[in-house]
Order: sequence, then structure tokens, then C-alpha cells
Amino acid sequence: MVNKLQSFCFLLVLFLTANVNAQKTDTGNWFLYFGNQKINNRWNWHNEVQYRNFNFAGDLEQLLLRTGIGYNLSENNNNLLLGYAYIHSEPYVAGTDDKLETDEHRIFQQFISKQQFGRVHIQHRYRVEERFLKDDFKLRLRYFLSLNVPVNKKTMDKNAIYASAYNEIFINTEQNQFDRNRLYGGIGYCFNQNFKVEAGIMSQMLANNSRAQFQIMIFNSLPF
Repeated sequence: MVNKLQSFCFLLVLFLTANVNAQKTDTGNWFLYFGNQKINNRWNWHNEVQYRNFNFAGDLEQLLLRTGIGYNLSENNNNLLLGYAYIHSEPYVAGTDDKLETDEHRIFQQFISKQQFGRVHIQHRYRVEERFLKDDFKLRLRYFLSLNVPVNKKTMDKNAIYASAYNEIFINTEQNQFDRNRLYGGIGYCFNQNFKVEAGIMSQMLANNSRAQFQIMIFNSLPF
């Protein structure tokens, strides 16, 4: 286990070094926590914190808090969830060093379905967001597709090092339907079946520009 953990830490350091060097360009950094608490065999509580920075840390871009209650239509799969999110953003005013603080409240509904083909773990997530901004309301649709593939083991269990990738597209229901697309690749380490860490690079593509984001993620799934 020690050698496997050392290998993962070495790869993580490489990611961190690349990100620190990239601060001279336009690469941001997101620290992400995803928690899932099983209430019983059907019900679960989702909780999530995302701390997003314009640089490696300290220059806040956005703080996102998300929670929700889910229900599995089948055993450990096909999860329907109703949730709420609070988003505090601090974007820069174009051409200045000044920031504009904004707050947003969201209600969202989502459906997650998981599949496995050999070593390849696939997840589909379909999400609808009702976004309440200051003096505005928006409706947005999202589709998320992710792949996890263990490298040193056949399954995603204890001590597994895995490759991870995802793509997520955001669609507005009004004019300018294309909102953004996120493409990600990274590596992760499973401490056990319920706890894993992951690091990688995500490219966020908007209608008029794109920006790279380094991501450090923690996943914690607690049994009831």
C-alpha cells in the first residue's frame, strides 16, 4: 500500500508543480469536496463544497455550497435527487482589479445512473437548475458523463489508483443556448471503497473564451 500511495503522491506533486507554474498564465484552482451519506438502502443525503480561485489559492472566484436528498430507484443506482445550492461569486470587472460580488440561489433536480463494463465505471448525470439571481431568473440544463478506470487493480476498491475523465455540457433554455462545456482528465487514489482523492486539469469552454482549472477533489461516501 505504501508504494502505491507514494506513486500517487508523486503524480499529485507533478500536477501541483505544473499548476504553480501555470499561475503565470491564466490557470485557476478549484478545491472540491463531495459527500454522500446513506440514510438507508434507498435514501441518501448529498453535501458538497466547492472553493474556486482565480489562482492557486487566496483569490476567490466562487464559493459553492450544495446539498440535497436523493432516492435510489434500484439498489445503489438510478438516483433521483432534489437539492438546493448557494453560490457566492466575485468576478473581476473587465479591465480593472476591482471585483463585483454576487449571490445566487438554486433549486435543482437530477438523475444519476451508473454502469460498469469490465474495469470501466461510467456515470451519467442529468440535471435541471432553477437559478435565482438578483432581479433575474434562469433555467439551465446540464448533462455530465464521467469515466473512472482503475489502473493497478481490477476494481475501484482499497489502494486502487485510477484514471478519471469527464465532460459536462450546460444549455440555457433562453437565447444563447450554449452556456459552457467542461472537459476534465485526472488521476485518483482510493483509500477504501468510501474515501478517495483525485487531482486533474479541467478546461472550461465558454462561448467567447476558455480557461484551465486545476482541481483537487475529495470524495467521501459514508454507509448508514
